[in-house]
Amino acid sequence: MSHLKRPVALTRAGMVAERLLRAFWPLWTVIALALAPLIAGWQDRLPVEAFWGWGVLAILGALGGLGWGLWRFRWPSRAAAIDRLDRSLPGRPVSALTDAQATGRGDVGAEALWAAHLARMRARSEDAPAARPDLRLAARDPFGLRYIALLFLVVALLFGSVWRLGSVGSLTPGGGDALAQGPVWEGWIEPPAHTGQPVLYLPDQPPGPLAVPVGSTITLRLYGQVGALTLSETVSGRTGEVPAASDPAQSFVVARDGEIRVNGPGGAEWQLRAIPDATPRVSVAGPVETAGLGQMTLPFRANDDHGVVSGSATITLDAQGVERRHGLSTAPDPRPALTVDLPMPYTGDRAEFEEILTGDFSEHPFANLPVRITLDVTDAAGQTGASEPYPTTLPGRRFFQPVARAVAEQRRDLLWSRANAGRVVDLLRAVSHRPDEVFPDRATYLRLRVALRRLDRAHRAPEGLSAETQEEIAQALWDLAVQLEDGTLADARARLQRAQERLAQAMRDGASADEIAELMDELRAATEDYLAMLAQNAQPPEDGTDEPQASQGESMQVTQDELQALMDRIQELMEEGRMAEAAELMEQLNRMMENLQVAQGEGGSGPPTPGQRSMQELQDSLRDQQELSDEAFRQLQDRFNGRDPGQQQGQGQPGQQSGQPPGQPGQGQPGQGQPGEGQNQQPGGKGSLADRQQALRDELARQRGALPRLGGEAGERAGAALDRAGRAMDEAEEALRADDLARAIDRQAEATEALRGAARELGEALARGDSETPDQPGQGAQPGDGAGGRDPLGRDTADRGGVGSQEDMLDGTDPARRAEELLGEIRRRAAERERSQAERDYLERLLDLF
Repeated sequence: MSHLKRPVALTRAGMVAERLLRAFWPLWTVIALALAPLIAGWQDRLPVEAFWGWGVLAILGALGGLGWGLWRFRWPSRAAAIDRLDRSLPGRPVSALTDAQATGRGDVGAEALWAAHLARMRARSEDAPAARPDLRLAARDPFGLRYIALLFLVVALLFGSVWRLGSVGSLTPGGGDALAQGPVWEGWIEPPAHTGQPVLYLPDQPPGPLAVPVGSTITLRLYGQVGALTLSETVSGRTGEVPAASDPAQSFVVARDGEIRVNGPGGAEWQLRAIPDATPRVSVAGPVETAGLGQMTLPFRANDDHGVVSGSATITLDAQGVERRHGLSTAPDPRPALTVDLPMPYTGDRAEFEEILTGDFSEHPFANLPVRITLDVTDAAGQTGASEPYPTTLPGRRFFQPVARAVAEQRRDLLWSRANAGRVVDLLRAVSHRPDEVFPDRATYLRLRVALRRLDRAHRAPEGLSAETQEEIAQALWDLAVQLEDGTLADARARLQRAQERLAQAMRDGASADEIAELMDELRAATEDYLAMLAQNAQPPEDGTDEPQASQGESMQVTQDELQALMDRIQELMEEGRMAEAAELMEQLNRMMENLQVAQGEGGSGPPTPGQRSMQELQDSLRDQQELSDEAFRQLQDRFNGRDPGQQQGQGQPGQQSGQPPGQPGQGQPGQGQPGEGQNQQPGGKGSLADRQQALRDELARQRGALPRLGGEAGERAGAALDRAGRAMDEAEEALRADDLARAIDRQAEATEALRGAARELGEALARGDSETPDQPGQGAQPGDGAGGRDPLGRDTADRGGVGSQEDMLDGTDPARRAEELLGEIRRRAAERERSQAERDYLERLLDLF
């Protein structure tokens, strides 16, 4: 049976593996369970006693498994292997080969038959495969303990390291001497998360001074024999139960300056300087201003070394500053301070920023009374910083209609003290004793009578006026005062606001063309109604009233055609899907309508004052200077493009009529025909430009001498700006006569900026009543007075741009697309190296500006 040597050997090896697995699977399970915690590094975290207890259990378990295996294991014999192989083959051919003929010996036929049988069995066993071993252990391990141990070992290998087994030697007596060279301790300094500083690995920090933020967490781990390394520190200030200095793992928080020392072989020492977290600071950055119908705006600035998290403003009544007369002479009812959250930047660094606190406190009892505003901010460390109390008068809505003003005043007295209830009833009854003369309609009079009856009954009740009834009646009086002040204008304004809100929501939702058309029709109708009501109610204040006069005249002149054109443009942009541009124009329309609300009941008419005439002339000069600068730039372009500047005469500027001289305003341009307009327009080339610049300089000198005497800082700044503009014009004229167009354009730009600043400062001085002109002292004006509220380009200046110019300055071209094309052309020309250095420098200055 020589041909069976290989199958028998393989079968025997399989039997050895089968018996080893069945005998020693408990030993392998115990070894896996013992190694998994060590590979995961549990020995670095557990106390030494727990490690040794675990080690003893593991050794006992391994010895038990080894004894069990040795007792159960039997080495398989060759005969057993042959029998296993024979059983795996059909017909058991191996046993047949070992059998002997029992009958028919000497019979030739019988012996031939036996020989044929043996030959057939040998052929059947020629390619016999080895018998497969049975390695299944389910019957011997019904609970799957071997798989549990294998899972622990695999997880430990994934999240741990085999090299951690080397740290086991340091836990044995004398094992620390066998450690590899290197630190036998580790440490980390983790600063507080809000500081944004990285974690420091302590062994990488050289011994000596070390600065860390207060609140940093220091973690140290000591390896080796317990007691060989110890820790001493004076930075945490810990008291009470402090862990032993030899504990393998220690953690504490830095609270003060001190030192950290690792004592023992390879130890180190650091002198820690604890950097305290700075207290956040906040302060008022400007005066309180009133916007719209009583909305308060208060700029403030805040800073912190690691950023401000939140803030609040506390508004308390300044009882000492209240003029205690009439209804305010009564002792006030206790009322809590008003607290509002401060706005925080959504993006960017909060270490230092400026924001504006806005709010409408017109209905609060403190409105129009002296208050103190205290700002508080908090950082991530929980520290709070507060500003000095800022004394001011809390802005509130002002009422100009006499009855509305009386109702609002008595509402204030009622909120001041419930003891004023009887006085409020008597005064309002006296005010309304002739309702036909003081009330615009019967409905408002009835509302007042209902509120007065409720207040009288509550005041005469035995329990007196309750706080809830006080608030309800105060709200009714407020609504009545608003209705008396606005009249029927309130309903029109509500419809207009509703139409604006619906259109804004349609922009955000992407409405269809039909929906846009419907909403625009609604907006147009609401606007027409509102303007009609505004025209009916916009009457100047009566003479002799104690209310201060408005400081500005009719600062916005808008025709129905301009409003219609603006709304048509909004609808066109929405239908084209350009919602961002449509939203911007919609915001301009909203601001314009809000300004119209604020201007209600103010202003006046009459001949322009000297200040108004000076403002108009200054705006004309600004427009002329801009046109002259544009003409110089066009000539510079023509020169670089190889064209004769004289060939361009008669072509005009964008928006001019054919044949009109350059720089002359075309027909329909706002401000045409005003004094000073076009007076310096001369045909010709660079010589005429210099002459026109000289004429414009002479005109500015005349205007400088004709200015009214102005006092205050704004007047001084206006005069200084005019002087700068004059010097820049002189330098521009010299450059034009020297044929240096690039330098002339730079000087003209400086003159334009100086003129614009002068107009702004002059308007502020006139608005504050700083004019000292003898004929009309203190007459205020605004930059738009006498000019219809428009800038030198004919655009509405109410809120810096308003509705734009009266005509299409680009002949139907999309302004955004045209601006993008011009910017691209400037960039292309600036990148062409064949152009002269002077032209490229000028183009680069344009790119820096725009």
